[in-house]
Amino acid sequence: MFPHVHRRRPTNRRTTGAGTASAGRRRAAGLLTAVLLTGGLALAPGAAGAPSAAAPAAADPAAATTPVRVNQAGYLPDGPKRATVVTTATEPLNWQLRSASGATAASGRTVVRGVDAASGEATHVADFSSFRKTGAGFVLVVDGWSSAPFDIRADLYDGLRSDALAFFHHQRSGTPIEASLVGPAYARPAGHLGVAPNQGDTNVPCQAGVCDYTQDVRGGWYDAGDHGKYVVNGGISVWTLVDSFARAKRAGTASALGDSTQRIPERGNGVPDVLDEARWELDFLMRMQVPEGKPYAGMAFHKIHDAAWTGIPTRPELDPQPRELHRPSTAATLNLAATAAQCARVFRPYDAAYAKRCLSVARTAWTAAKANPELYAPDSDSTGGGPYNDTQVTDDFYWAATELYAATGERAYRDAVTSSPWHTSADALTPTGFNWADTAALGRLTLATVPNGLPASDIRRVRASVTAAADGHLATMAGQGYAVPIPANGYVWGSNSQVTNNAIVMATAYGLTGQQRYRAGVLESMDYLLGRNTLDLSYVTGYGDTYAKNQHHRFWAHQYDASLPNPPAGSLAGGPNSGLQDPVAQEHLTGCAPAACYIDDIGSYSTNEVTINWNAPLAWLAAFTAERPRG
Repeated sequence: MFPHVHRRRPTNRRTTGAGTASAGRRRAAGLLTAVLLTGGLALAPGAAGAPSAAAPAAADPAAATTPVRVNQAGYLPDGPKRATVVTTATEPLNWQLRSASGATAASGRTVVRGVDAASGEATHVADFSSFRKTGAGFVLVVDGWSSAPFDIRADLYDGLRSDALAFFHHQRSGTPIEASLVGPAYARPAGHLGVAPNQGDTNVPCQAGVCDYTQDVRGGWYDAGDHGKYVVNGGISVWTLVDSFARAKRAGTASALGDSTQRIPERGNGVPDVLDEARWELDFLMRMQVPEGKPYAGMAFHKIHDAAWTGIPTRPELDPQPRELHRPSTAATLNLAATAAQCARVFRPYDAAYAKRCLSVARTAWTAAKANPELYAPDSDSTGGGPYNDTQVTDDFYWAATELYAATGERAYRDAVTSSPWHTSADALTPTGFNWADTAALGRLTLATVPNGLPASDIRRVRASVTAAADGHLATMAGQGYAVPIPANGYVWGSNSQVTNNAIVMATAYGLTGQQRYRAGVLESMDYLLGRNTLDLSYVTGYGDTYAKNQHHRFWAHQYDASLPNPPAGSLAGGPNSGLQDPVAQEHLTGCAPAACYIDDIGSYSTNEVTINWNAPLAWLAAFTAERPRG
């Protein structure tokens, strides 16, 4: 996964029904708009074109299109319950909440919101938050139009908490994925352990001119839909999972992420399962450190992946490509320092020896980065894997310094924190969110939540910056028809991760203040991901009436090979991307409104890939939203 990288597409790709399905959905949306202008409603037409034998088409999502857009999974009894209605009516409309039996459970009038800038749709909002009873199969009816069915229940997010985290076990490299844990459809042999036809990752050479030795870099998570492993994307992903546990521990709810809560090989070992999963990646990140006595010792190789792009489908154990280590970078080294320091702090109660090792690695990486502060990954290094180039690393220095300070309390790291321009910058938390290339927010969130020795006035300012950013996200949501915590110009590559990361900021503000408006903002962000959006589509596989299931992936590739599965439940699609940076998106989405620039097609890597750094914040939020209210 990486913006602007053009992945090699398989040479045998055919036009499929799945490609026309989104076109059908857009035609349906156009028809729906036309019908709404006349005050009526018609069923959306089916997609044209017959599916090929090589790539069976999914059911046409257009058939489920309705102007009443809801969280298709459902709502929490004590949370906000709002729906968006696409209509040009200038006066409020009647709504009814109907139970599965058809009885009216609640009723009211919509609020006219006007045109939603990101979707271009005229909208109303129906608010049934005051209804707090539970049940399954509710439908919201607005002026005779019905939503997708949904539930209202307190355990709504329990399954997603497990499934979103299980994504990482599925993505593990270097270990068999057992049918007893994931089911036969997702079971597979270990990939990239040097067993033919694999050529790594236990003895991987460098690219020509980078080094004259090999390195054991087995393990870790496959980054996205390909077989690459990238330190900078692994860094933010593993940090998010470990932070999820640390947050839950502060809230007194960590048992839900504890030992034997996940179906992973390490269950029952006395260590919380989320930390076991994180350790699989942390071990890999530490293997990427340049050995003592070698040039750039202590730094981290930027990435390891195939010498050339593999086609879709390619299961990991069948990948024949040579594997290569790529030149160390300052950014990768600081990611290693930050995540290893966080490991030292959070793992200490469960495995003191491992925590000690993590801290040693972190210190070494920090020293190496300080000695090589401007070693950047080249943007041209995009054959066989994304470049993940980043020439702004002062934010990474800040993040690493905060984690080392939080882990040790040492003055040298505190001075590095307080002298950084990011420590007081208003740009650490921005309206469009943070990501692998913009990591100052991670340091800010750590300082706001982890006890440390900064002056009380400094801590108050840091915490105030988090609540101010959260208030900004709430204001953005309040000005939209769909209540999304990103602005209309925020629909970029991986926009759903911008949504989830901004929701983490709101959840952190809730933890700091207890103010319910922040929790409500998080829940409405989940509403967007699970169907309350312009496409009337859940972006999370397995959740909702109509959901994404043809995400870009090398071995969850059912659209190309019927013997292979779709992504497992809990997999988050990248989401609308107005840049249209792949041929499928360019072919089918030209002229789309920003929030509609998405197609559920395996070939659309710029709108429909899955990645570890998108699923990590989903797992964080699922754990947060699954918690029952206290008191």
